[in-house]
Amino acid sequence: MKKDLILIICIGLYVTIFAYSLHNPTNSSSNQYMTDVSKLMPVKVERIVKGSEIESIRQALREAEEKDLKVSIAGKRHSMGGHTYYHDSVVIDMTGFNDILDFDKKKKTIKVQSGATWEDIQQYINPYGLAVQVMQSQNIFTVGGSISVNAHGRDIRKGSLISTVRSFRLLTADGRILNVNRDENRELFYLALGGYGLFGVILDVELQLTEDELYEMRTETLDYKDYSAYFKTEVQGNPDAQLHLARISTAPDSLLTEMYVTDYMHANGTLSDHNTLKKEQLTGITKFALGVARDFDWGKNSFWSLQKEYFEQVDGDLITRNNAMRGESKFLEYEAENDTDVLQEYFVPVDGFADYIDDLRDVLSEEDLNLLNITVRYVNHEEGPVLSYSDEELFALVLLINQGLSEQEQKKTERIVRKMVDVTLDHGGSYYLPYMSYPTREQLHRAYPRADEFFSKKLEYDPEERFTNFFYEEYK
Repeated sequence: MKKDLILIICIGLYVTIFAYSLHNPTNSSSNQYMTDVSKLMPVKVERIVKGSEIESIRQALREAEEKDLKVSIAGKRHSMGGHTYYHDSVVIDMTGFNDILDFDKKKKTIKVQSGATWEDIQQYINPYGLAVQVMQSQNIFTVGGSISVNAHGRDIRKGSLISTVRSFRLLTADGRILNVNRDENRELFYLALGGYGLFGVILDVELQLTEDELYEMRTETLDYKDYSAYFKTEVQGNPDAQLHLARISTAPDSLLTEMYVTDYMHANGTLSDHNTLKKEQLTGITKFALGVARDFDWGKNSFWSLQKEYFEQVDGDLITRNNAMRGESKFLEYEAENDTDVLQEYFVPVDGFADYIDDLRDVLSEEDLNLLNITVRYVNHEEGPVLSYSDEELFALVLLINQGLSEQEQKKTERIVRKMVDVTLDHGGSYYLPYMSYPTREQLHRAYPRADEFFSKKLEYDPEERFTNFFYEEYK
């Protein structure tokens, strides 16, 4: 019974990457207010166009050009800095553009329209014994949105999403549809992928899949100072380790000192005994537990203790790759009048993890930041887009923060975030761009040395700046 209770409370701990999914917008003529999942930047848009077929998307682009309106592209709107809309713009909502176009079991490839979600893909390929190579730890996002931010996940061998993208088609500002891959329109491949919707509408995507596998979950608790050595020896150096995540305490009694790690190791067994795709359950109780952690320090301490105890008890359990990559999300749906949950993500070199944590703890000990969770993942060095966050082996720290909606609260969070970003940059790290534009322009250019090239190419491919969003306005 106790284990079941702990399971209920901690079921969502596989996810802290994003908050809940907003309702999909519908067709409308004009003057709608729109925001993203953060609820921090509501603005009036000219029109929301429901993309259902290529011609309707093209027509919306033509009409925007005729009326000299800006165009933004939206999926589930989990980017938190106005990346998916702009004031008085035409917003193309891609969530209904979600068909599976082609599937090749032998080649392990699938082609989908960009509004398809990872859930759509998993449901389609699971009966064939196949799985996604790279995705976030939730499956509710659109493929086009994930490509636009070059998402990463738990697989320590595959890196970020770019490594699994074979090709995509891009509708450009001048109305052309281009095939984009590593050979054809190569430059656009590395600009639009991780390009935050600024180079055109990603119409459909061909992805490389992999075999579904059976893993054994192994969990250990350790001191943060031992994490780098543990990872290099027990995870990176062990060919049986395929997926990995860690968490470091945000509880006041053990702030940024205690950790637990969960590794997913190749296991013997029959895949069909475990490959029924799991569903979300008992969301209400889990939401309540997270709510207590938002409001009370004792709630944070209790939540951390329950997390560790639960994962110690599931040590040795078997799980398929598809199920390991399906995170709970409904428990993160949070409706409040005065506050919201937001994310920050920082990347730091593997060998510098402990020193970085010491300096980050100093900042957090001085500040009043309602920090709910930090998940740690690994991103390896690989080919990257122009706005690449992974030029070496890095740990990615995903911070879930509760903050107020008022201007004063936003300014406070902005100030603290800038301090944390400075610490990250001083340790040779970087930060992720899909969230609130709290970092300064100077910080962006320190973290992304090719930013000038990115914005220059944006003007070359889209001289009228037809595609835009608040991220581009802030940093161009």
